[in-house]
Amino acid sequence: MLEEPVQKLMEEMSPPPSCLISDMCLPYTPNSPRSSIYQRSLPWLLLLLSSVVEFTRPQVPVETYSPEEWTEFMEDLKEADKTSYGVIVNTFQELEPAYVKLQGARSGKAWSIGPVSLCNKVGADKAERGNKSDIDQSECIKWLDSKEEESVLYVCLGSICNLPLAQLKELGLGLEESKRPFIWVIRGWEKYKELGEWISESGFEERIKDRGLIIKGWSPQMIILSHPSVGGFLTHCGWNSTLEGITSGLPLLTWPLFADQFCNEKLVVQVLKAGVKAGVEEVMKFGEEEKIGVLVDKEGVKKAVEELMGESEDATERRRRAKELGELAHKAVEEGGSSHSNITLLLEDIMQLAQSKT
Repeated sequence: MLEEPVQKLMEEMSPPPSCLISDMCLPYTPNSPRSSIYQRSLPWLLLLLSSVVEFTRPQVPVETYSPEEWTEFMEDLKEADKTSYGVIVNTFQELEPAYVKLQGARSGKAWSIGPVSLCNKVGADKAERGNKSDIDQSECIKWLDSKEEESVLYVCLGSICNLPLAQLKELGLGLEESKRPFIWVIRGWEKYKELGEWISESGFEERIKDRGLIIKGWSPQMIILSHPSVGGFLTHCGWNSTLEGITSGLPLLTWPLFADQFCNEKLVVQVLKAGVKAGVEEVMKFGEEEKIGVLVDKEGVKKAVEELMGESEDATERRRRAKELGELAHKAVEEGGSSHSNITLLLEDIMQLAQSKT
């Protein structure tokens, strides 16, 4: 994964870099000259703690890879942990203090500097996080402005959603039968020809036009999540989306697909108590989607939406907790906050290290 070009670039740079910050998917980088700092998401540490959090075997991230590939990758990952100077994590101390503390104890140097999504203050950067939006932002905001406060459910299952057509139909019908306003984002729309045909030919889009908005492609996610009309987020529990939902002070309806997403679901639902499970218990393995079929039918979707967006005592407490976490996230990146302080400490550490090597 670009190991040779990266090594060559590092050797040719003048003056040579004092520090290299790399992603966990590039475990070879600690072998580069000078100091390397590793960046990864902390929820994986849920697997290491003896707490009430439990996993079925299919939900463990190992199961989404062949044993040979996974074993080799994990060995590289462990070696990178040993040889890197430290670890940067896109989280904040107040969100998961026990896990942040454990990470520091395990690796020695660890800095939680998130949520990094709050660094995007410019409107365009905030709207296009990761890609250019496929819907006009003003059109989206106008639609949201027409809805009651905290009434809209935002639905997005990520960029690598591999749900079969039958499951996507059940999701759509469940959203329709919930009778609640929703935005349904379908990224990679060009891959979903059959779904597009069903949406138009079955009359689904016509039936939900007054209270449902379908975004066929990339959405201005952070803009939508921060709008007062949005009251919940149905997510695949990818870490970026999970943290963006938390940052926006929203309760989450969790629909994990694979990899670390089941870990993130456990964090949100069982540890933070800021979410509701849609009911997915099986990993959606690539190439086996049709065999796995429908995991949550329309009635299950409808029930989960009501549990999240309803007015029960549990739902009210969940919203209160979600808002509290959102406030803590914003405070963490403000001057004097935990993440702001950690960034300062990180920069000071790097500069001291660089000076010691001159």
